[in-house]
Amino acid sequence: MHHPFTPVASVPVDPANARVHEEGWQSWSPSGAYALGDKPYRPTNDNWATVCYRPGVTVPDGAFQGEGLLALDPGDGSPVRLWAAVEPTRAVPSIRLVVDGDTAQVSADGPVKEWTGTDIPTVLADWAAALGGEAPRPAPTVWCSWYEYFTAVTEDDIHENLRAMETLDLPIDVVQIDDGYQKALGDWLTLSGRFRSRAGMADAIRAKGRRAGIWTAPFLVDPASDLATEHPEWLVKDPEGGFTHAGRNWGHDLRVLDTTHPGAAACLTEVFRTLRAEGYDYFKVDFLYAGALDGVRHSGGDALQAYRSGIELIREAIGADAYLLGCGAPLLPSIGLFDAMRVSPDTAPHRRPEADDYSQPGQDPAEFTGAGRQWQHGRLWINDPDCLMARPAVETRERWAAHVEATGGLMASSDRLLSLDEWGVATTRRLLGGAAR
Repeated sequence: MHHPFTPVASVPVDPANARVHEEGWQSWSPSGAYALGDKPYRPTNDNWATVCYRPGVTVPDGAFQGEGLLALDPGDGSPVRLWAAVEPTRAVPSIRLVVDGDTAQVSADGPVKEWTGTDIPTVLADWAAALGGEAPRPAPTVWCSWYEYFTAVTEDDIHENLRAMETLDLPIDVVQIDDGYQKALGDWLTLSGRFRSRAGMADAIRAKGRRAGIWTAPFLVDPASDLATEHPEWLVKDPEGGFTHAGRNWGHDLRVLDTTHPGAAACLTEVFRTLRAEGYDYFKVDFLYAGALDGVRHSGGDALQAYRSGIELIREAIGADAYLLGCGAPLLPSIGLFDAMRVSPDTAPHRRPEADDYSQPGQDPAEFTGAGRQWQHGRLWINDPDCLMARPAVETRERWAAHVEATGGLMASSDRLLSLDEWGVATTRRLLGGAAR
């Protein structure tokens, strides 16, 4: 439900020196500051607009737009101004800025509150601090299977890296199995053919004195999954009675789990209780944007309420002690729910993103948005800048490692550890050891 934009402020600017910070909708949406002459990063196709930006929201050419937050440094020495959602976990207005000569015209499609400060990062940090949440717990150090093995990961790969951590004396707290252990999105407790026993894997990790972590995309459902086949009534519908479309990935058109349906909620609870009982206590929950997509839900409630209640179900199932990392998540609606949050698009072994779309995997977009959201770290959650990749095959690995280290956020290695050279081992040891302090 989108409302018309109404004027909020008219601000004199120095067009040569002014800067605008746009806050993107979710983890992967480009966020950062631009000069007035810059062209802000926008989706280059409709699928990415759904999966990585704010679905159903377009921005006119020549306009800047933040989702729930937009800051302006007028560039003439006058205070920086921030326009922010009044109740960010309940309603996230789009806030638009258009430059007319030497005046910035600001408008919004919902209520906003104005803040002033000395510079853009400071005013954003002040806003975050004023929300008054508890300081987040420190993050454990992590090894994650994704950036080496992707969906082809096997149980033997995990065992090999478990042994290598000992051999190389790496300070890794959590061994996190990423996408690929499960049969299908939605069928989280059914193994793919590459894994023999999830509980056995957790036991093996814990026997080495480390914690077991696991990845899920809890709100996504593959139409070919057993869940979708057996329980179509558990999926979010569109107003015409079809299924809400969560975009296309892994070669499938994706559907959305309706966590407000009692059956779906019980199923989700069972998945996370089972994983927790098997010994997993670090959970990376991914592609969370899907839980906040508009659609017809069992509860009849709004999408952001459904999203928050879905995350609360997961937290209740895993318990307060387990560590919860969000990714691909609508950011402002996630405040107060997570220990750590991915604050950028995926990194990659390469620098440039596909089609130069800054929501797509690449070191350039991960650095741009990661730096633009540094103000969130330690205030809203522990920032996850995405994984360190230090193996020789990774393009500009030194520069990527320097970015990860500078964030001071969650430190995770994602290499086949035996492929690391001397520099790679030393860098991994230093970054993860520094985090352990």
